[in-house]
Amino acid sequence: MTEVKTMKVGSRKSELALIQTHHVIDELKKINPSTEFEVVTMSTVGDKVLDVALSKIGEKSLFTKELEIALEKQEVDFVVHSLKDLPTLLPDGMVIGSVLKREDPRDAVIMKKGSECKTLAELPENSVIGTSSLRRSAQLKKSFPKLNFQDIRGNLNTRLRKLDDPEGVYSAIILAVAGVSRMGWEGRITQYLESEHCMHAVGQGALGVECREGDTDTLTLLSSLHDRDTLLRCIAERAFLRTLEGGCSVPVAVNSAVTGTGVTLDGGVWSLDGQESLTASHSTEFPRSDSPPKRPRSQTAYVGIVAENVEAEELSAAEQCGRDLANQLISQGAEAILSKAKADNEK
Repeated sequence: MTEVKTMKVGSRKSELALIQTHHVIDELKKINPSTEFEVVTMSTVGDKVLDVALSKIGEKSLFTKELEIALEKQEVDFVVHSLKDLPTLLPDGMVIGSVLKREDPRDAVIMKKGSECKTLAELPENSVIGTSSLRRSAQLKKSFPKLNFQDIRGNLNTRLRKLDDPEGVYSAIILAVAGVSRMGWEGRITQYLESEHCMHAVGQGALGVECREGDTDTLTLLSSLHDRDTLLRCIAERAFLRTLEGGCSVPVAVNSAVTGTGVTLDGGVWSLDGQESLTASHSTEFPRSDSPPKRPRSQTAYVGIVAENVEAEELSAAEQCGRDLANQLISQGAEAILSKAKADNEK
């Protein structure tokens, strides 16, 4: 009788995190029906500290550190994250073994129940908009200067409850479309924010699965879930953010696309009040060659991501695209904007 293999999967405790974790497990079971999976839940710093804005906590691994400690101790075999929560520089010995197909990366407006308004432009002056993201508030302050953007914390259920509280201050909140969709709340979305108002976060809409660097069996298993286009887009985005040395404490945003011949990336940086900004675009072509495509050297990581089943030339081109765009913005003065944004946030 064949022994059934059971893998332990780390996850945050929130409803959304568990939905995402079970989605990954369901996809893996389609490929490996004989493998069993046990979910191990835990709370992170970001889940526990709810009275301080995310950007002021001073910890880059807000929603990942405890999961990574369990991974290091071999208490779990892999952990499922929203890719946007994963820092571009991972702890030693950790890699992202899978980047799943991206859902809609845009942000969405959710109005208070009973509101007759559908868009931010329709709201009265000084209406309070809740968001936990400096990226969103900085961009939207520029487009909607008469609105009042305030921090809102808690998981998605908590934020929606705060919004709909008749005594609550919020007229609307801004959430990632992907998270709202995974929760089955698409019916609450009244406006999808396009890039002219709000470019999305690095990695937004994609799931990343993290494991130990030397765990070849788990890496082989996870690699089957890579979505090529999402992978290349997210490598470009993460390389852009790493080169800028940004994080949740500074407003950095992107748009990306994979074409038939390469990767295109739009990126920008903003001051906290949205009054100063720099944006630019860059495209990198995939190398053309008559020789057989090269696979990456064993476990070569591109901004923390390992993908042995995707051509090395494409992975390198995506990473270079992000670096080049960041350096382009740095040459135009991005560091001064981000340094001031970080200093202003620490006040």
